[in-house]
Amino acid sequence: MNVEVSRITDGRGLRDFVSLPRMHYRGVPQYVPDLERDIRDMFSRKSNPGLEFSDVQPFVAYRGGVAVGRIVGVVNRKANEQWQQRVVRFGLIEFIDDLDVSRALLDAVGSWGRELGMDTLQGPMGITDFDKEGMLVDDFHLSGTMNTIWNPDYYPRHLEALGFQKAVDWVQIRIQIPPEAPLRYQRTAQYVREQMGLRVVKLGDAGISPRRYAGQAMRLFNEAYKPIFGFSALSEAQMAAFLDRYLPLLDRQIVPIVLNQQDEVVGAAVTIGSLSKALQKADGRLWPTGWYHLLKALKWRHEDTVEMLLVGVRPDYQGMGVNALFFDDLIPIYNRLGFKWAETGPQLEDNVRELSQWKPLKPEYVKRRRCYRRELRGER
Repeated sequence: MNVEVSRITDGRGLRDFVSLPRMHYRGVPQYVPDLERDIRDMFSRKSNPGLEFSDVQPFVAYRGGVAVGRIVGVVNRKANEQWQQRVVRFGLIEFIDDLDVSRALLDAVGSWGRELGMDTLQGPMGITDFDKEGMLVDDFHLSGTMNTIWNPDYYPRHLEALGFQKAVDWVQIRIQIPPEAPLRYQRTAQYVREQMGLRVVKLGDAGISPRRYAGQAMRLFNEAYKPIFGFSALSEAQMAAFLDRYLPLLDRQIVPIVLNQQDEVVGAAVTIGSLSKALQKADGRLWPTGWYHLLKALKWRHEDTVEMLLVGVRPDYQGMGVNALFFDDLIPIYNRLGFKWAETGPQLEDNVRELSQWKPLKPEYVKRRRCYRRELRGER
């Protein structure tokens, strides 16, 4: 039967888009689902301030009336202007192992992008660099995480068969948490405290306004990540929405903020106990019992892995030892809380400065993932 791809414009189609992964990944132990509420919010102007400067279009592929794939197209006008390009991004892509299905989905996004004047198709990416990005290209046996994509091994084979080429690769770093911070970090941390007057605070400390300092940290991430591939700075509205959603979930003792002598935020690390197993138990839905599994993982019985979601240093303080303050502070706390492993988010493989900071911890480089690109030519 032929594959038909529909542009989703109504609630019924959106239900098919949102619910497809639940059947697609049934019985796959490595897959960590998104909350379906979060996917719906992506298409809501009320919930997603990124739609102020982005065009977003979801698609679902059907065969014989059955949903067999999905994809979303994104044109981030702000990012395109910043990077002087005409790129349509694709994301949230899922498909059965049938080249006709993957081809139809990607051609549909390409055609939509061409209508908007784009000349290149690139992904998987979201609206911003804080969304999930990068198709997994190895280590498929390892479990996914709450902030990264897990996909079957045939996904990259389909992309390459359809003429897509590597744009960039990311890797993740996994470390076994040592009993104490390596001596190198301890010495560097002591130096920057004594000679530079830097100090670590927590959002729960007395006299610290969580919203104020978390907001400063978000602005710092905008500065620190500006040169990174495809990055699009968060607007004030996006930062407010991000804080509204995630600040209440954070264990503030494992979110160190580095201040200078002027009380300016010059470094921040957002880490959180893994929610992978809780999200799997929730199966993408908060109700009727998903909320309980998440609350249990956040407040009562966490997993043995901590995820390092965001780590950033203000550009004028980079290379000056600020990262050592994070490690010196966090490692004793991780041990006290019973965490055994830490895993970073995706980091660009050619970001030598970022990757080198992990060497004293004997890192394992895992879960290589790729952003693909293809010029738009004959998309239907």
